[in-house]
Amino acid sequence: MTFRECISIHVGQAGVQIGNACWELYCLEHGIHPDGNMPSDKTIGGGDDSFNTFFSETGAGKHVPRAVFVDLEPSVIDEIRSGVYRQLFHPEQLITGKEDAANNYARGHYTVGKEIIDLVLERVHLTEFQTNLVPYPRIHFPLVTYSPIISSEKAYHEQLSVSEITNACFEAANQMVKCDPRHGKYMACCMLYRGDVVPKDVNAAIATIKTKRSIQFVDWCPTGFKVGINYQPPTVVPGGDLAKVQRAVCMLSNTTAIAEAWARLDHKFDLMQESAGESTNLQLTFTWVIISFPFLTFPMERMEKLQPMCPAGAGMGPLHKYLMLRKVQVYFHCGNPVIP
Repeated sequence: MTFRECISIHVGQAGVQIGNACWELYCLEHGIHPDGNMPSDKTIGGGDDSFNTFFSETGAGKHVPRAVFVDLEPSVIDEIRSGVYRQLFHPEQLITGKEDAANNYARGHYTVGKEIIDLVLERVHLTEFQTNLVPYPRIHFPLVTYSPIISSEKAYHEQLSVSEITNACFEAANQMVKCDPRHGKYMACCMLYRGDVVPKDVNAAIATIKTKRSIQFVDWCPTGFKVGINYQPPTVVPGGDLAKVQRAVCMLSNTTAIAEAWARLDHKFDLMQESAGESTNLQLTFTWVIISFPFLTFPMERMEKLQPMCPAGAGMGPLHKYLMLRKVQVYFHCGNPVIP
C-alpha cells in the first residue's frame, strides 16, 4: 500500500516551538528514537510503514522528518540544533536568517522576509495543493478543533463516547481560534478519529450534528463530512499536560465564524493606530502651547527687550522654569516664536 507524503512547514517562533513538540510526539507514536533510528523489535504502529507519510527513510535506515523550520532570527531554531532531537533533522531543513522583523509587518513582508523566501522554496516544492475544505479560493482559513482536551490531573474515570467528542468539536472551548461557531455557517468539515472508534458510531454522531439548529451549514455548496479513522489510540508525551484517552478527534472546518477572529484583529489594529495618533496629537498640542504663550517661555536675558510685550514677571512662569531645566528656549522674533 502506498502512502501520500505530507510536508510540514513551521514558521516563526511559535510555529517552530509547536513543530518541535509535534515531532517529539510523532517519534513517540511511531517508536522512532531521537536520533532518527528505529529499534529492530519495533511493535508500535503495527509493524507497517505508515510513518513514511511524515518521515523519509535514508539508505542508512535513519528516519528524517519531512519538515522545514523557518525563522528570520536563529535563536529559537538554535534550540533545536542543540536539543535532544538535534540528530533527527537534516541541517538543510533548519533555515534561519540573521535578524528578525522586530514586530514590524512591513519589514517582515517586504524586506527580510523576501530575502529568505527563495531559500525556503528551494527546500519545499509544492506543485499542487487541493483540499475539500476550500470551496472558493478566497475562503481558505480552516479552523482547527480537538477533542477531548482533558488535563492529566482531571482525567475522567469514564471515557467519553464518540458522540460526545464529536459534539465537543463544535463547541468554542475546544477550538484553536477564539470565535463562536454559532455565529457562522459551516462550508465543509474534515474529521480524523483515533483510537477505539467504529464507522457506525461516527455516522450516527454526524447525523445527530446535522439535525441541531445551533449548527448551521451553507446552502450554496454541498456541505459534506470527510472522515478518517486511525485505530491506534492517541499517544501522549510523558510528563505532559494532557491525559491519555482511548479515543480522540481532530476536526478541520471551514466556517464563516472565523470572520470574528479577523474582525477582532482589525479592531485591535485600529486601537493601536488611534493610540499612536493620540500620542502624536499630544506632542503637537504641547508644541502649540509653547508657541501660543511665548511670554511664559522666553529666556530671562531677553526680558528687557520683550518687557513691553508681556506682563511683568511673566518670564519666570512655571512653564518657563520647566523648560529652562530641560534646556529648551523659545525666542520671540517679529511677532512669531522661533524654536532654535
